[in-house]
Amino acid sequence: MDFVDYYKLLGINKTATSKDIKSAYRKLARKYHPDLNPNDKNSKKNFQQINEANEVLSDPVKRKKYDKYGKDWQHSEQFEKQNQNQYQNQYQQQHSGSGGSGFSEGQSAGDFSDFFESMFGGAGRSSRTRQTKFRGEDFNAELQLDLIDAYKTHQQTLTVNGKKIRITIPAGIENGQTIKIPGHGSQGINGGPNGDLYITFSIANHEVFKRLGNNLYASIDLNLYSAVLGGEIEIDTLNGKVKLKVKPETQNGTKVKLKGKGFPVYKKEGEFGDLLLTYTVKIPTNLTAKQKELFIDLSKL
Repeated sequence: MDFVDYYKLLGINKTATSKDIKSAYRKLARKYHPDLNPNDKNSKKNFQQINEANEVLSDPVKRKKYDKYGKDWQHSEQFEKQNQNQYQNQYQQQHSGSGGSGFSEGQSAGDFSDFFESMFGGAGRSSRTRQTKFRGEDFNAELQLDLIDAYKTHQQTLTVNGKKIRITIPAGIENGQTIKIPGHGSQGINGGPNGDLYITFSIANHEVFKRLGNNLYASIDLNLYSAVLGGEIEIDTLNGKVKLKVKPETQNGTKVKLKGKGFPVYKKEGEFGDLLLTYTVKIPTNLTAKQKELFIDLSKL
């Protein structure tokens, strides 16, 4: 497999901060997302590689291994263990009076690939090595939803590592929440189990409704006449329209709670938060002469 430079792929340098990595990933993910390029095979491949690069570079531990071992970073623990064993064998041989070979202290990073080739797929590897199974690496991805998507349980099809998987997203998923999809990470080595896929959700607020926990907040315009005289208004919720009675002499900034009209509680069927409304009384403009006269008469009462 050809070596892919993750830094070059994301268009950043090795001194990039986590913020730089996140920004570069989001920009390229939007550009190459398969849903936006349904007939472009190159976009699909690029999107897969971008996710892989972000999964490694956004994790400080994985990034450190990648910087040290390059394309062989996933097998760094096996190399270091093998290296340690070689040193121990060499030490024992030297102190028992017999010669032997092992990794020298001056061994360069360029020797890593030769070691991994012999360990994981090259000629001359031992039967013991062939039987060693290693778990695949985990994948991390971010999925963006709007508030309406998160309001109802629904399914989405994702492309991960070139394969399409269909996931069910429960209603009430939280912004920043991460769920695990077992077995959809990197393929295991020598028959080892696959890694897992971790999806973190990024949920944007609605233009009208703001979500805090399971409650929703919104500001509702109320005309002066309804505020003074009271009446009935119709408002939108995420679950359709509802009629609401307005009390006479309602003041600007008055708050009203609609119980059970908020956001669904995650994985608790039938449970909802509340919808909290704040009335904004709108003063009428462009008054006619007659209307102004009536207001003047009211002010004298």
